[in-house]
Amino acid sequence: MKLHEYEAKELFHEYGIPAPRFAVARSSEEAKKLAREMGGKVVVKAQVLVAGRGRAGGIRFAENPDEAASHAAELLGSRIKGEQVEMVLITPYTEMERELYLSIIVDRSRGVPVILASPEGGVEIEELARASPEKLLKLPIDPLVGLRNYHQRRVAKFLNLDDGLLTSAMDMLERIYRLFKDYDCELVEINPLAVTKENKLEAVDAKILIDDNALFRQRRFERPVDPSSLEEQARRMGFAYVELDGDIGIIGNGAGLTMATMDVVYEMGGRPANFLDIGGGASEDVVDKAATLLLRHPKVRVLFVNILGGITRCDEVAKGLVKAVKNVGATKKVVVRMMGTNEEEGRKILEGNGLYSYDNMEEAAKKATELAIG
Repeated sequence: MKLHEYEAKELFHEYGIPAPRFAVARSSEEAKKLAREMGGKVVVKAQVLVAGRGRAGGIRFAENPDEAASHAAELLGSRIKGEQVEMVLITPYTEMERELYLSIIVDRSRGVPVILASPEGGVEIEELARASPEKLLKLPIDPLVGLRNYHQRRVAKFLNLDDGLLTSAMDMLERIYRLFKDYDCELVEINPLAVTKENKLEAVDAKILIDDNALFRQRRFERPVDPSSLEEQARRMGFAYVELDGDIGIIGNGAGLTMATMDVVYEMGGRPANFLDIGGGASEDVVDKAATLLLRHPKVRVLFVNILGGITRCDEVAKGLVKAVKNVGATKKVVVRMMGTNEEEGRKILEGNGLYSYDNMEEAAKKATELAIG
C-alpha cells in the first residue's frame, strides 16, 4: 500500500527524521492561509498515489501566498495520471546546496532489505542505475543481524558528506531503518535528501510503501474500499489484478505468462496499463468480463490478450472477446496471441468477427505497442 506524501512525512516527524514542516489544504483559501503562515515562498504538491507527479505538473513552486492559492486552485479537482487531486501539501521552499538519494527497499531476489544511496538525488533512480551504476550504492542488510554501525558509516561516506554531517546521516539512517521495520515497509525513500544552505540534512520528499500482506497489523493507514475502483471490480469478479501507469491493457492466463507478456511489451517500448490474470480454464463468460473491464478502462488504448490454451480453450476465449467487443461497442484495437486447445476454432471465430490472432508473442507485443503509440 502506497502512502500519501503527507502520511509518510507524519511518520518521518514521529521518528525524528528531519523533514520540512508541512500542512494539507483542501481549498485554495486554505492553501493561501498556510503559505502566509509559512513565510510566503512555498511548494504546492498534489497528493496522489501515482509516480511521476512532478513531470505531470503536480508539483508547483509559489513565490507568495496568492500564487500558492492559484496553484492549489488549478490542482484541486484536476486529474494526474487518472487520479483526482483532492488535497495538496503546502511546505516551505527549501534552499538546497546538494541533492542526495537514500532509501531502504526489499530485494525480492535476495529476500533481504537493501540500502540504496547516491550522492546524486532528485533524479529517477532507475535511470541513474542504468546510466551511472558506480554512483549508486547497494548495501544488503541481514535481517537477523539488523543495521550495524559499519552500514551507517559506509553509507554516510558514500554520500560524500563533510565531517559535520556524517553523524547526522548515520542517525537518520538508523531512524529510517527502525521505521522500515516497525511498519512492515517494502520501501522507504527520500528523493531528494537535501543538504541545506545551513548545512543540515532534510528529507524534502518522502515515499513509503507498506507490504499489503501486513495490513492486518498496520490499521493506521487502512483505506476505505472504493466499490467503483477497477481493483475492487476485478476482485469481485475473482481476477488477480494490478493497476499500472501505461496504456496497453494486458490479459493473460496464468501469473507467469501475464508477467512475461508485460515484460515483452516493455521490451518493445510499450507501457502496460495493468496486470490481469484470468487463470486456467477460463470460460467465455470470464473472458467477456475481463475484456469488458479493460475495454472500458479510460487509460487503455489497445487491449493485448495473450493465451496459451491447455485447460483453457481458445474457442471459449474467442467467443468471450467477440462478445465483449460487441457489447461495449469498443473502437479500441484488440491484439490477440492465442495458441493451444481448439486454436483453429478460436481463430475462425475471431476472423469471422474482424479480429485476428498471432502465433508469436513478440510480434503481437510489437503490434500492440505500435497501435498504442500511433
